[in-house]
Amino acid sequence: MTCMTAAHSTSPADRAQPGLRERKKIRTREAIRTATYALIGEQGYDATTIDQIAERAEVSPSTVFRYFPTKEDIVLTDEYDPVLLEELRARPADEPWSETVRHVMREAVRTGVEQDEEVARLRTHLMVQVPAVRSRMMESMSVTGRMLCTAIGERTGRDPDGLEVRVYAMSLVGALMETSLYWAENDHRDDFTGLVDRALDVLVDGLPPVKP
Repeated sequence: MTCMTAAHSTSPADRAQPGLRERKKIRTREAIRTATYALIGEQGYDATTIDQIAERAEVSPSTVFRYFPTKEDIVLTDEYDPVLLEELRARPADEPWSETVRHVMREAVRTGVEQDEEVARLRTHLMVQVPAVRSRMMESMSVTGRMLCTAIGERTGRDPDGLEVRVYAMSLVGALMETSLYWAENDHRDDFTGLVDRALDVLVDGLPPVKP
C-alpha cells in the first residue's frame, strides 16, 4: 500500500471484540499453550510430546496440530502481533516515527513479558537452549516483518515492498529477537524494558562510543 493512511483514533476499548467462535479458538490455543508450558516445566522440552499436550489440554492431537503445525509453534506464537500493529496504527499521525516505534516496542514488552514474566522467561530460555525452537523463530521473524512492513507503508506512505521499509522492519524485529536472546543468555537479570530501550537507541543513534 503506497497511499498515506492517517492514524486511527480508536482506543483499545473502542476496538471490536472477537465473536464467539474466535473467542473459543483463542481459549483453545491458550489451553494448548498452558498445557505445553506446564509439561515443559515438569519434564523438559524434548520429553514433552504432542499426545501429552493434547491430553493435558483436553483436546485431540489433531486439534493441537490444527492450531499449531509444530511443537515449536506452540512455544513461539501468540496473539500479540495484530494487537501491536493496531497500536502502531492508532498512534497520532504527526508523532515522530522514532517515538511511535518506542511506544509500540514498549507495548510489546508489556503484553509479551510483564503480563506473564514466568512464561516469557521460559520461552526465551527455550529460544537459547533448543536449536529447533531457535530455527523456527528465525522463520517466524519473516512473517512478523512482513506485517510490520504493511503497517509502516500505511503510516509513512512508502512502498511496503521497498528495500528501505523491509530493511527497517526487519531491523526492528531482529532487535527485539536479539534483545530477547541477550536477556535469556544473561539469566534474565536485567530489566527487559531497559534492554529494549538500549536496542532502540542503537537503531536510532548507531553504536555508542566505547567507554575507556
